[in-house]
Amino acid sequence: MIGIVVTGHGNFATGLTSSVKLIAGMPEKYVAVDFVQEDSTDDLTSHLKAAFEQLAGCEGGILVFTDLMGGSPFKMSVELSVALKDKYKIRVVTGTNLGMLIEANMSRGFMEDVDSLADMAIETGKQQLMKYVYTEHTAADEASDSDGI
Repeated sequence: MIGIVVTGHGNFATGLTSSVKLIAGMPEKYVAVDFVQEDSTDDLTSHLKAAFEQLAGCEGGILVFTDLMGGSPFKMSVELSVALKDKYKIRVVTGTNLGMLIEANMSRGFMEDVDSLADMAIETGKQQLMKYVYTEHTAADEASDSDGI
């Protein structure tokens, strides 16, 4: 199975994780790593390394979900993915939203390639973006609906 690490500023990781648990149940091979104000980047690096150690048995690799491109959680994850490339197959995606995280969590049991899972997660994340615009319906609009909806 592919392991998942979620990390980001503040309680981003544990916040998303609580939503994943609510919607999809307790994930396995999954670690949340928050980067709170009291943490230094060295602390974050240590926490990420510990998360990777917890997922060491994930033969499909480890997919790291981060919040902001260029932020410390992203940069430390990328640096570790390079530094630890002989030990782990780590891929990092950024701009994480709940939809892509749930989809990846539920799909990884059927996928063995971390790169394919990362690509799928990114596509799902893009599909989750939209702008809602309210438009007023008129009596003419309602009359044209044959099924009344």
